[in-house]
Amino acid sequence: MTSAPTSHTSPTVTTAPTAATRADALVAAIAAKGAPVCVGLDPTLEQMPASLRRDDPCASIELFTRGVLDAVAPAVPAVKFQSACFERFGWRGVRVLEACISQARGLGLVVVLDFKRGDIGISSSHYAAAAASAGAHFVTVSGYLGLSGVEPFLAADLGAFVLVRTSNPDSSAVQSEKLAAGPTVAEHMAALVKTLGEKHRGTTGLSAVGAVVGATQSREAGALRALMPDQLFLIPGYGAQGGTADDIRTMRRASQPSEKSGVLVTASRSVIYAKASEGQHWLDAVGHAAKNLAREIRDVVA
Repeated sequence: MTSAPTSHTSPTVTTAPTAATRADALVAAIAAKGAPVCVGLDPTLEQMPASLRRDDPCASIELFTRGVLDAVAPAVPAVKFQSACFERFGWRGVRVLEACISQARGLGLVVVLDFKRGDIGISSSHYAAAAASAGAHFVTVSGYLGLSGVEPFLAADLGAFVLVRTSNPDSSAVQSEKLAAGPTVAEHMAALVKTLGEKHRGTTGLSAVGAVVGATQSREAGALRALMPDQLFLIPGYGAQGGTADDIRTMRRASQPSEKSGVLVTASRSVIYAKASEGQHWLDAVGHAAKNLAREIRDVVA
């Protein structure tokens, strides 16, 4: 098991971190790497290389995750930890999650904790404290109990990506439904996200209150971008789930440089489980896939 690297530093700001400065730090990290991309870390025992499998599943996912972090760090500005893949192993899995978050920060990566919490305000304050203690810079959250459940994360100086239009196909049964007033559920949530985000814009003009908008929902993306002009879109669904470069183009902010394009495209399986060619080490395949992802999205937002 490798120890956490210490030769790099995490994105820094000149003042004490606030939610707004999280957005600025992400923009700076994107500018440094040249592409608004994020690798999703969803370790599963069945898909990782057989050489990493140990009797202790937590040892296996730690070996895998640490290796992936080292492989993708040169190419991407951010990583997204799927908390469920670690939580399923109880406290020992959470310990691995926190150790790997520490490594990611040491590599200079912006950390998104994908745990989709959504609760009343007092409960959200506990979730926010846990995420901040674990070392996250951003979290994914649900606003469907009201945005008072999102505010504690911002008060804990975290950026928040609020679920607006998710990539799973059956989300349409809820999020695309029309309200009596006219907009869809997703459009109504987008308007609420914009209002909350006004108080948390950084010096770059982008807000630390962002939105999760799936690449597979591009038909609705134009309307959502119009409703959320200053939001960062965390975009799952690119690659293995079917999202394309054309889908990403509909979500970017017009006439902005790539670091301010307002998109952060995330890919998981297509990168972390990239198929190695004959004689190629699995980590080299992962690193190559991360570089390809960065190049593809760089061309889209250029």
